[in-house]
Amino acid sequence: MDTSQNTALTRALTELPGPLPARGVIHIVIPHTDRFTVVGNHLAQHAGLSTTAVGLAVRIQSLPQGTEIGIKALAARLSEGEKLIAAALRELETHGYLRRARTRLPSGRIVTRTVFCNQPTALLRPRVVAQRPAPPQTPPPVQDPAPEPPAPEAAAAPQAPALPDVQQEQAPEAPAPQDHAPFVALVPPPTAPRQPPPPLPQPRELTAELDRAATALLSDLRRHAHQLVLSENDIRRLAPAVAAWLERDTHPDTIRHTLTNDLPQPLRHPAKLLKHRLTVLLPPPLPGADDLAAPARPRIAVTPFQTCDGCERAFRAPAPGHCRDCRNAHSPAQAAA
Repeated sequence: MDTSQNTALTRALTELPGPLPARGVIHIVIPHTDRFTVVGNHLAQHAGLSTTAVGLAVRIQSLPQGTEIGIKALAARLSEGEKLIAAALRELETHGYLRRARTRLPSGRIVTRTVFCNQPTALLRPRVVAQRPAPPQTPPPVQDPAPEPPAPEAAAAPQAPALPDVQQEQAPEAPAPQDHAPFVALVPPPTAPRQPPPPLPQPRELTAELDRAATALLSDLRRHAHQLVLSENDIRRLAPAVAAWLERDTHPDTIRHTLTNDLPQPLRHPAKLLKHRLTVLLPPPLPGADDLAAPARPRIAVTPFQTCDGCERAFRAPAPGHCRDCRNAHSPAQAAA
């Protein structure tokens, strides 16, 4: 039996078109006609899932609707143990392929419902709601006008043979415009004008000391993150931006942590990422001592005390003179005089 299988595989291998690779896997693809399940490469080649989780996801995807896929139910049908199955289910739940929720039935019983999605990233895309076609409108019947009485000349003339009625096709009516669209695209069209990227920050004065320190910091980044391997042109282009950070009294360790922390995996363009972080995360200059001083309170003008020239009583006035009572007492006498 093994010999026949090897012979059939060898014969199928000779029938493959084109040159075959010298090393690596060679696929012999035979189309399925029944009992097959479509599995996306995003799942089969998922870098964050273990092989057990990928195989369990394929097994769950091939099961019919309503099949129990709890830990004990899967362990009864598979050779893996409950701990390995539970860990694989947690991986699938972390990456969005699986969701388990407790639901109360109308009878009061609480059950656990498991939902599996074969392509969870597609749920995050905006979807267009399909519009139902409007029902065809039947045009009202056209009534033939009442025949006019024939003229005397027409009555006397011989009648021509009657031609068959030719009905003209009416153009279908355009659907009535809707008040609002059922879906609003949140992504701008590809022809929309793009905003120019912000320029790299520049120092007020790029001294030789700042340029040397910025160049050394950029060249040393690959010791802390092996993905950040920069060319000499990239370092020369990004050095003024790092100098602007250093000019604002930013510690080199702080700059290094900002540029190497939480890097995307995989990192395809290190120079573009560093340019973005140096531009967007630029800190403001440190405030001076005058800026940190408490604001001075506004001075309140206080009217000084004066001694009345008449009764020698104290009163508030901007200049020496008489108090209010003396001014009122002198005013009738001055008026009588």
